[in-house]
Amino acid sequence: MRPYRVLAVALALAIAGCSPAPVGGAPATSTGPASPATSPSTQDSAVNPDPAKFASQVIARAREAGVDPQLVLAILYNESYKPHDPQLERAWQNLKPDAAFGVANMHRATYDQTRRGRPFAARQWQELPDDPDLAIQAEAWYLHDLAAQLPAKHGTRYTADELLALGYNAGPGNMKAFARGTEPGAQARTYLTDLRANWAKAGAAVGKR
Repeated sequence: MRPYRVLAVALALAIAGCSPAPVGGAPATSTGPASPATSPSTQDSAVNPDPAKFASQVIARAREAGVDPQLVLAILYNESYKPHDPQLERAWQNLKPDAAFGVANMHRATYDQTRRGRPFAARQWQELPDDPDLAIQAEAWYLHDLAAQLPAKHGTRYTADELLALGYNAGPGNMKAFARGTEPGAQARTYLTDLRANWAKAGAAVGKR
Protein backbone atom coordinates (compact mmCIF):
# COMPACT_ATOMS: atom_id res chain seq x y z
CA MET A 1 0.00 0.00 0.00
CA ARG A 2 2.57 2.58 1.05
CA PRO A 3 4.73 2.25 -2.11
CA TYR A 4 1.87 4.14 -3.82
CA ARG A 5 3.03 7.31 -2.06
CA VAL A 6 6.60 6.94 -3.32
CA LEU A 7 5.48 6.48 -6.92
CA ALA A 8 2.85 9.19 -6.57
CA VAL A 9 5.47 11.76 -5.58
CA ALA A 10 7.56 10.87 -8.63
CA LEU A 11 4.49 11.03 -10.89
CA ALA A 12 3.45 14.35 -9.40
CA LEU A 13 6.88 15.78 -10.11
CA ALA A 14 6.73 14.48 -13.67
CA ILE A 15 3.28 15.96 -14.21
CA ALA A 16 4.50 19.29 -12.85
CA GLY A 17 7.48 19.21 -15.20
CA CYS A 18 10.05 18.71 -12.45
CA SER A 19 12.89 16.19 -12.25
CA PRO A 20 13.47 14.37 -8.97
CA ALA A 21 17.02 14.15 -7.68
CA PRO A 22 18.91 11.04 -8.79
CA VAL A 23 19.30 8.16 -6.36
CA GLY A 24 22.05 8.95 -3.87
CA GLY A 25 21.08 12.57 -3.34
CA ALA A 26 23.12 14.14 -6.14
CA PRO A 27 21.49 17.31 -7.48
CA ALA A 28 19.56 16.95 -10.71
CA THR A 29 20.85 18.79 -13.75
CA SER A 30 18.57 20.88 -15.91
CA THR A 31 18.95 22.90 -19.09
CA GLY A 32 15.74 24.81 -18.52
CA PRO A 33 14.58 27.32 -15.92
CA ALA A 34 14.53 26.13 -12.34
CA SER A 35 11.21 24.83 -11.08
CA PRO A 36 9.85 26.23 -7.81
CA ALA A 37 10.44 24.00 -4.82
CA THR A 38 7.44 22.07 -3.60
CA SER A 39 7.41 20.87 -0.02
CA PRO A 40 5.86 17.46 0.78
CA SER A 41 3.19 19.15 2.90
CA THR A 42 2.22 21.50 0.08
CA GLN A 43 2.16 18.64 -2.38
CA ASP A 44 0.06 16.48 -0.07
CA SER A 45 -2.49 19.24 0.53
CA ALA A 46 -2.81 19.84 -3.20
CA VAL A 47 -3.65 16.24 -4.11
CA ASN A 48 -4.93 15.03 -0.76
CA PRO A 49 -7.32 17.63 0.73
CA ASP A 50 -8.74 17.29 4.23
CA PRO A 51 -11.65 14.80 3.99
CA ALA A 52 -13.69 17.19 6.16
CA LYS A 53 -14.26 19.26 3.01
CA PHE A 54 -16.64 16.48 1.91
CA ALA A 55 -18.78 16.68 5.07
CA SER A 56 -21.91 17.87 3.28
CA GLN A 57 -21.71 15.06 0.72
CA VAL A 58 -20.99 12.54 3.48
CA ILE A 59 -24.08 13.60 5.43
CA ALA A 60 -26.32 13.44 2.36
CA ARG A 61 -25.02 10.10 1.10
CA ALA A 62 -24.97 8.49 4.54
CA ARG A 63 -28.60 9.53 5.02
CA GLU A 64 -29.47 8.09 1.61
CA ALA A 65 -27.89 4.74 2.47
CA GLY A 66 -29.02 4.68 6.10
CA VAL A 67 -25.54 4.56 7.63
CA ASP A 68 -23.63 6.65 10.17
CA PRO A 69 -22.03 9.74 8.55
CA GLN A 70 -19.32 9.76 11.22
CA LEU A 71 -18.29 6.28 10.11
CA VAL A 72 -18.33 7.27 6.43
CA LEU A 73 -16.07 10.27 7.06
CA ALA A 74 -13.76 8.43 9.45
CA ILE A 75 -13.17 5.86 6.71
CA LEU A 76 -12.41 8.68 4.25
CA TYR A 77 -9.75 9.86 6.70
CA ASN A 78 -8.37 6.32 6.87
CA GLU A 79 -8.29 6.13 3.08
CA SER A 80 -6.51 9.47 2.67
CA TYR A 81 -3.11 7.82 3.18
CA LYS A 82 -2.52 8.10 -0.57
CA PRO A 83 -2.93 11.04 -2.98
CA HIS A 84 -6.35 11.22 -4.62
CA ASP A 85 -5.52 13.00 -7.83
CA PRO A 86 -7.17 11.65 -11.01
CA GLN A 87 -3.94 11.69 -13.03
CA LEU A 88 -1.97 9.97 -10.30
CA GLU A 89 -4.64 7.36 -9.69
CA ARG A 90 -4.89 6.45 -13.37
CA ALA A 91 -1.10 6.35 -13.76
CA TRP A 92 -0.89 4.00 -10.79
CA GLN A 93 -3.72 1.86 -12.15
CA ASN A 94 -1.82 1.45 -15.42
CA LEU A 95 0.98 -0.14 -13.41
CA LYS A 96 -1.27 -1.95 -10.93
CA PRO A 97 -4.53 -2.93 -12.69
CA ASP A 98 -6.21 -4.07 -9.46
CA ALA A 99 -5.67 -0.69 -7.77
CA ALA A 100 -8.56 1.09 -6.07
CA PHE A 101 -10.10 4.33 -7.34
CA GLY A 102 -11.54 7.45 -5.73
CA VAL A 103 -11.37 9.17 -2.36
CA ALA A 104 -12.83 6.05 -0.72
CA ASN A 105 -10.35 3.68 -2.44
CA MET A 106 -12.86 1.25 -3.93
CA HIS A 107 -11.91 -1.67 -6.14
CA ARG A 108 -13.74 -2.34 -9.39
CA ALA A 109 -15.40 -5.60 -8.30
CA THR A 110 -16.71 -4.07 -5.07
CA TYR A 111 -18.03 -1.03 -6.90
CA ASP A 112 -19.75 -3.07 -9.61
CA GLN A 113 -21.46 -5.23 -7.00
CA THR A 114 -22.48 -2.27 -4.85
CA ARG A 115 -24.00 -0.18 -7.66
CA ARG A 116 -26.56 -2.82 -8.69
CA GLY A 117 -30.07 -1.49 -8.15
CA ARG A 118 -28.76 1.74 -6.64
CA PRO A 119 -29.29 5.36 -7.76
CA PHE A 120 -25.82 5.33 -9.34
CA ALA A 121 -26.25 1.99 -11.16
CA ALA A 122 -25.46 3.58 -14.54
CA ARG A 123 -22.22 5.15 -13.33
CA GLN A 124 -18.89 3.45 -14.04
CA TRP A 125 -15.99 2.62 -11.72
CA GLN A 126 -13.68 4.64 -13.97
CA GLU A 127 -15.56 7.80 -12.95
CA LEU A 128 -14.57 7.56 -9.29
CA PRO A 129 -11.30 9.53 -9.47
CA ASP A 130 -13.09 12.53 -11.00
CA ASP A 131 -16.19 12.49 -8.79
CA PRO A 132 -15.69 12.42 -5.00
CA ASP A 133 -19.45 12.54 -4.44
CA LEU A 134 -19.90 9.32 -6.44
CA ALA A 135 -17.08 7.70 -4.47
CA ILE A 136 -18.72 8.70 -1.19
CA GLN A 137 -22.10 7.48 -2.38
CA ALA A 138 -20.62 4.09 -3.29
CA GLU A 139 -18.81 3.90 0.05
CA ALA A 140 -22.00 4.63 1.97
CA TRP A 141 -23.98 1.96 0.12
CA TYR A 142 -21.19 -0.59 0.54
CA LEU A 143 -21.30 0.06 4.29
CA HIS A 144 -25.07 -0.44 4.06
CA ASP A 145 -24.45 -3.83 2.44
CA LEU A 146 -21.83 -4.77 5.03
CA ALA A 147 -24.23 -3.85 7.84
CA ALA A 148 -26.80 -6.27 6.39
CA GLN A 149 -24.21 -9.06 6.70
CA LEU A 150 -23.06 -8.20 10.22
CA PRO A 151 -24.31 -10.71 12.82
CA ALA A 152 -26.94 -9.22 15.10
CA LYS A 153 -24.96 -10.44 18.10
CA HIS A 154 -21.20 -10.33 18.20
CA GLY A 155 -19.35 -11.17 21.35
CA THR A 156 -16.22 -9.19 20.64
CA ARG A 157 -14.70 -6.02 22.05
CA TYR A 158 -15.36 -4.19 18.79
CA THR A 159 -18.34 -1.93 18.18
CA ALA A 160 -20.60 -2.42 15.18
CA ASP A 161 -19.04 0.63 13.49
CA GLU A 162 -15.55 -0.76 14.09
CA LEU A 163 -16.55 -4.10 12.58
CA LEU A 164 -18.03 -2.33 9.56
CA ALA A 165 -14.79 -0.39 9.09
CA LEU A 166 -12.84 -3.64 9.33
CA GLY A 167 -15.20 -5.10 6.74
CA TYR A 168 -14.59 -2.11 4.48
CA ASN A 169 -10.86 -2.73 4.74
CA ALA A 170 -10.69 -6.53 4.81
CA GLY A 171 -13.95 -7.67 3.20
CA PRO A 172 -17.23 -9.11 4.50
CA GLY A 173 -15.87 -12.59 5.13
CA ASN A 174 -13.16 -11.30 7.43
CA MET A 175 -15.62 -8.91 9.09
CA LYS A 176 -17.87 -11.83 10.03
CA ALA A 177 -14.87 -13.78 11.29
CA PHE A 178 -13.82 -10.83 13.45
CA ALA A 179 -17.38 -10.61 14.78
CA ARG A 180 -17.11 -14.28 15.81
CA GLY A 181 -13.93 -13.56 17.73
CA THR A 182 -11.12 -14.14 15.23
CA GLU A 183 -8.25 -11.79 15.98
CA PRO A 184 -7.56 -9.30 13.16
CA GLY A 185 -4.16 -9.34 11.49
CA ALA A 186 -1.62 -6.53 11.63
CA GLN A 187 -3.05 -4.55 8.69
CA ALA A 188 -6.60 -4.71 10.05
CA ARG A 189 -5.42 -3.69 13.52
CA THR A 190 -3.62 -0.70 12.04
CA TYR A 191 -6.77 0.26 10.13
CA LEU A 192 -8.75 0.09 13.37
CA THR A 193 -6.17 2.18 15.23
CA ASP A 194 -6.39 4.82 12.50
CA LEU A 195 -10.19 4.76 12.63
CA ARG A 196 -10.18 5.42 16.36
CA ALA A 197 -7.69 8.26 15.88
CA ASN A 198 -9.92 9.81 13.20
CA TRP A 199 -13.25 9.22 14.95
CA ALA A 200 -13.55 12.47 16.93
CA LYS A 201 -12.61 14.81 14.08
CA ALA A 202 -14.94 12.96 11.73
CA GLY A 203 -17.76 13.41 14.24
CA ALA A 204 -17.01 17.10 14.64
CA ALA A 205 -17.03 17.61 10.88
CA VAL A 206 -20.48 16.05 10.45
CA GLY A 207 -21.93 17.83 13.49
CA LYS A 208 -21.74 14.98 16.01
CA ARG A 209 -20.19 15.47 19.44
